[in-house]
Amino acid sequence: MSLISPAARDALQAWLKGQRALQGAADNTLDAYARDVSEFLAFMAEHKGAAQGIAPLLRLTLPDMRAWMVFTRSTGVGPRTLARKLSAVKSFFRWLSEREGAEISAVLAARAPKYQRKLPRPLTEDAARAMIETVELQHSDPWVAARDMAVVTLLYGCGLRISEALGLDGRDAPLPDVLRIVGKGGKERVVPVIAAARMAVAHYLAESPWPKEDDLPLFRGVRGGRLSPRAVQKVMERVRAQLGLPASATPHAMRHSFATHLLSAGGDLRAIQELLGHASLSTTQAYTSVDQARLMEVYDRAHPKAG
Repeated sequence: MSLISPAARDALQAWLKGQRALQGAADNTLDAYARDVSEFLAFMAEHKGAAQGIAPLLRLTLPDMRAWMVFTRSTGVGPRTLARKLSAVKSFFRWLSEREGAEISAVLAARAPKYQRKLPRPLTEDAARAMIETVELQHSDPWVAARDMAVVTLLYGCGLRISEALGLDGRDAPLPDVLRIVGKGGKERVVPVIAAARMAVAHYLAESPWPKEDDLPLFRGVRGGRLSPRAVQKVMERVRAQLGLPASATPHAMRHSFATHLLSAGGDLRAIQELLGHASLSTTQAYTSVDQARLMEVYDRAHPKAG
């Protein structure tokens, strides 16, 4: 931070504070923003030969932006990460330009290289069921087996992120017909809970040696602490090896499978967006994929040809 001027540092902190208060940005997001913009400001100080105050920053040119992007790529950063960093920088500069009443067209004109969006591949419905059933066979201790099955059933049956499932506390059980989930950025959504998930959690609690307490984790590790995501990832790694499933069969793929199977069954895209907790519909469109033949079948039913 020594390469960053006090004025720029103060501006960065004020912007981050606003992102937390007004946008509800999560801690991890704010940490990434702070790191990305700090690296940008430090580069510009080196590039220009001196720490850049607010006025010099607002005079940056498109060649300055390109120099930063070339340097960032040279450190081994891929196009997807560069796009994320550029987005953070632009967001900071938009805020700065509004505060200062200045034009920042050069910063906004910078374009990150295109990249191919990677999507987790969904499991087939049969593979998803086999995953849940086989997870239960992985541990000799009945309560651990029941716990792992309950977690994976929640991921697939309710479309929860693994952090959301493992963030549940004792007060959330017995599971109701609908759960209020606080997801990324503090965004709250209502998620229907299927009967299989309610039964799986009830079975786990009946088997668990740890008493259910409102303020303690619902899903416990063997020592009683909150179950870690890595423990779920490891059991799924074993299962996918046994079932011959690809490495893409991860906990997150269960959530992706939930969305894909709903869509392929004729589910409404906006309803699925709400269930997943996506801020924008475009995220859901990229996240869910069904084969073209299925889409055409739905289209033909909805728009029968006259005559």
